[in-house]
Amino acid sequence: MLDNLGSLKRTHRSGELRAEHTGQEVTLMGWVFRRRDFGPLTFVDLRDREGIVQVVFDEERNPTAHSKAKRLRSEFVIAVQGRVVQRSAETVNPNIKTGDIEIVAEQVSILNESKTPPFELDAAKPPSEDLRLEYRYIDLRRQKMQDNLRLRHRLTMAARNYLDRQGFFEIETPILTKSTPEGARDYLVPSRLNPGEFYALPQSPQLFKQILMISGYDRYFQIARCFRDEDLRADRQPEFTQIDLEMSFVQPEDVFNLIEPLIVEMFAVGGVEVKTPFPRMDYSEAMERFGSDKPDTRFGMEFVNLGDIFTETEFAPFAKTLQEDGHIKAITLEGGANYSRKQIDDLTAFVRDVYKASGLAWVRYSESGEITSSLMKNLGEETIRRAAEKASAKAGDMVFIIAGNRDVVAAALGGLRLELGKREGLVDATKWNFLWVTNFPMFEYHPEDKRWYAMHHPFTSPRDEDIEKLSGEQANPGGVLAKAYDLVLNGVELGGGSIRIHRPDVQQTIFRTLGFSDEEARRRFGFFLDALTYGTPPHGGIALGLDRLTALLAGETSIREVIAFPKTARASCLMTDSPSEVSQEQLQELKIKIDR
Repeated sequence: MLDNLGSLKRTHRSGELRAEHTGQEVTLMGWVFRRRDFGPLTFVDLRDREGIVQVVFDEERNPTAHSKAKRLRSEFVIAVQGRVVQRSAETVNPNIKTGDIEIVAEQVSILNESKTPPFELDAAKPPSEDLRLEYRYIDLRRQKMQDNLRLRHRLTMAARNYLDRQGFFEIETPILTKSTPEGARDYLVPSRLNPGEFYALPQSPQLFKQILMISGYDRYFQIARCFRDEDLRADRQPEFTQIDLEMSFVQPEDVFNLIEPLIVEMFAVGGVEVKTPFPRMDYSEAMERFGSDKPDTRFGMEFVNLGDIFTETEFAPFAKTLQEDGHIKAITLEGGANYSRKQIDDLTAFVRDVYKASGLAWVRYSESGEITSSLMKNLGEETIRRAAEKASAKAGDMVFIIAGNRDVVAAALGGLRLELGKREGLVDATKWNFLWVTNFPMFEYHPEDKRWYAMHHPFTSPRDEDIEKLSGEQANPGGVLAKAYDLVLNGVELGGGSIRIHRPDVQQTIFRTLGFSDEEARRRFGFFLDALTYGTPPHGGIALGLDRLTALLAGETSIREVIAFPKTARASCLMTDSPSEVSQEQLQELKIKIDR
């Protein structure tokens, strides 16, 4: 038989009790973590979100409570009334925060029972992720998950408090909005009252926060839920959370000066001291040195351009690469001369399979000073030595070389650099290397579509000096740089933002450059184009990924570990079994027919 809560009131949480509470009468409520029987003594570890405390049931002292404690099983919900006592020196448990004390129970109420959980909450090896997500309500009881969500809460509150002090208003923007696809796919929501028409879930609050600047609110922020129907990875979810903000009358430097102290305060919550100011790096420099617009700067092994070494070569693959304006670049692995042929073959397969590189050449500089290379027969020892010298190789090192078009070389050599850094333990896990990447190209050209796309989004402002490159005889979209910036941490994009377009003529020109007719631009963005004509101030902002930031501070590799109810890699929820089919009546009401 179960007990009622009645008039019982909890006085403390289990994990809050310390030696200074000795002698106090307390009422605790929580879950049975484990029970241990020793004849007349029964020990119960009582758990709540703050931790665990040991409760002692003594048969001689209180036979009724002891008898009731014998019925307890793992995850039963109970209330315990008792007294806090100091543990003897030999029974102190240093592994828990409450290890100096225990509760001598006077009464216990069984508020609810529990089936045997599908996995142990303190198992040395966690169960499979699918099982954890199916029983997420059990998984969330694990101490690690509770710690992660506590950290997330504190980070969110730190952001809110800081932005409030800086004069920002927290304003909610719509979840049901207009579909304006340009980039990731929208999640669509059918309208019952307007058959055949759809809302979209917002990929970001971009246009609304710009409209708030037009409306004179000056400084806006929101802990914003966003939705993108895209293929998922460890750092992607169909729904995610941003710390989203916008400011009027600013330049990039103003955004940097606002965000850096915010990061300092948020990371202090996680016990990390952050140094400011953050370094700055142009996009072009990041790509040249690391092959990535989000470089991990915790270790070296930077790119070396070997194109000038091979300008006169007759080796067909290299000659063709240079003729087609491709790249021949290298990285040098210190101490890598001992790599076996199998290890090199594995790395070759890695850059081919993952990054579509045509191959991986190598130069081995042995400890004795001898140079060997996969290219020796084709290029000769003198050229190979010059390449090794250009790559700053010394005795005991290995040089890896990739040739091909610029994008493939950047991605493949950058991926190889990260892989070698991980394998060789070159990454200092104690470092927190922040970096602003700036001056991104405004556009990127997709030859398959024969059109330009916005590298960030079509509301990003070009640099003032590049506006004339957008149209007329001087038109050169590929040469336009944007007032865009990303905040990078240890090779992870933590956030991105820009100064926005505030002039309607520039915005219309950007749409035309992206291949939108005036009619299409008006159909998609007419409300926004109209708003721009009513006195729009210069403005800009940024959005920081709360999920990624929390995962990094929590030491997690997947953002699913810091989200209460995440989706799987197939965008499904195993706990609720969604997405799922709906009834024919619902479909008929929405005037929707399923074509299978």
